[in-house]
Amino acid sequence: MRLVRLVETSAAMAATRSRKTKAALLGDLLTGLDAAEIPIAVAYLGGDMPQGRIGLGYAAVYGASADPADDPTLEVLDVDRALTDIAGISGPGSKAARNEALEALLAAATEPEQDFLRRLILRELRQGALEGIMVDALATTTGIDAAEIRRAAMVSGDLPAVANAALAEGAAALAEFRLTLFQPVQPMLAQTTEDAAAGLDRFSPAIAETKLDGARVQVHKDGDQIEAYTRNLRAITGAIPEVIDAVRRFDADRLILDGEVIALREDGRPYPFQVTMSRFGRSTDIASQSRVMPLRGFFFDLLHLDGEDMLDLELTDRIARLDAIAGADHQPERRLVTDGDAAEDFFADVVAAGHEGIMLKDPTSAYSAGRRGASWLKLKPAHTLDLVVIAIEWGSGRRQGWLSNLHLGARDPSTGEFVMLGKTFKGLTDATLEWQTQRFLDLETHRERHVVHVRPEQVVEIAFDGIQESRRYPGGMALRFARVKGYRTDKTADEADTIDTVRAIFEGR
Repeated sequence: MRLVRLVETSAAMAATRSRKTKAALLGDLLTGLDAAEIPIAVAYLGGDMPQGRIGLGYAAVYGASADPADDPTLEVLDVDRALTDIAGISGPGSKAARNEALEALLAAATEPEQDFLRRLILRELRQGALEGIMVDALATTTGIDAAEIRRAAMVSGDLPAVANAALAEGAAALAEFRLTLFQPVQPMLAQTTEDAAAGLDRFSPAIAETKLDGARVQVHKDGDQIEAYTRNLRAITGAIPEVIDAVRRFDADRLILDGEVIALREDGRPYPFQVTMSRFGRSTDIASQSRVMPLRGFFFDLLHLDGEDMLDLELTDRIARLDAIAGADHQPERRLVTDGDAAEDFFADVVAAGHEGIMLKDPTSAYSAGRRGASWLKLKPAHTLDLVVIAIEWGSGRRQGWLSNLHLGARDPSTGEFVMLGKTFKGLTDATLEWQTQRFLDLETHRERHVVHVRPEQVVEIAFDGIQESRRYPGGMALRFARVKGYRTDKTADEADTIDTVRAIFEGR
């Protein structure tokens, strides 16, 4: 199949909000794919590549110059081979070689295909091809019950492979997908609750659990063999030897654990998130670092134990079995709460101890791998800053024709300039998109490709989950999970928060 079919399907999906229409578009595409193309196309339409990251950043991708082709000739398999070749380039001169290979790929692509490929490589392809919609499309196309497809995808953590099996071999092939040691699955995710009372309106009693600001890990054990994986299913075993040693002492031969690793100070308070991630991501000098700044593993769920899958057991049963093999030292603190006041008291204690917040979990819930269900809720302190928009990017897909992605800056009192802290397109309604498009076109100073630079006059209130160290931005800091709360037309840029305020939050002052 030619790439243009995927590009057209992606654009059509981004242009509609209808789940039924999205599933129909996907179904039409899936029926025209060869077996070898299925996992590639499913990955692309999910905004991912089978190769993962391939060593090309924003500057390289948008700095690559190639006149677009007049006619669409690229095949899906051609693109996959080209991206595999780029991913395999290493050694001296690899940067230039990757850039040259990228330019060759882009030169074979039409303008819409170039845009698609750039956003795909940078993982900025947002067309609404979520896993649930892909499951619906597969169910409609194959006639297989959606629950069977969803279950196979959940336990395998590999929707492209499940799609390939379903389309090529039918329902019988899905039985081969099961929870398997050393084959990590997508972690269960949580929704957000505004406060404890709202969470307890959904289920009560609830298990209130400390939410650690660490790195999510999944650990598999079979006798002496132990492997750990990130939330993105990447192997990380060698980077956390102290956590692996701790799991080796757990009273079980075969298990799969879900948890967090975190760096703690001597007094038990956590280091900033970025410190944990720096240690977590190291690939050299790990032995000495594990002595200087050891990581601790805290496990909050048990997916498999000595031959028995735990996924469908109630959470209370899974915790009881986890208690028996791991003990309290390797689990986050928990309380059973039935009212908002008790949960808020626990929340206040946890935040005062330096942690991120709390989880509220339904004691009767099963483990839904890869899904953001309503049986796990997260509650974190609300942080906001009044920042200034210094540039904005044109949107794509459903936001085509609107200015969408905001570049956020904090004022530096010593220079009067604005220091960039990150970007966000989250929290924007259609009405806001329409308003801000006109507003920032009125403030435009110049353009660079898809970025519109503006006079730094408009203040926007931004909610965020934290601030982390960043080498990407000149202030050395970046907002985590930034989202728009609203525009402050009552404030001038001189009244916006300063970089000093941001640094004080980052340093915990």
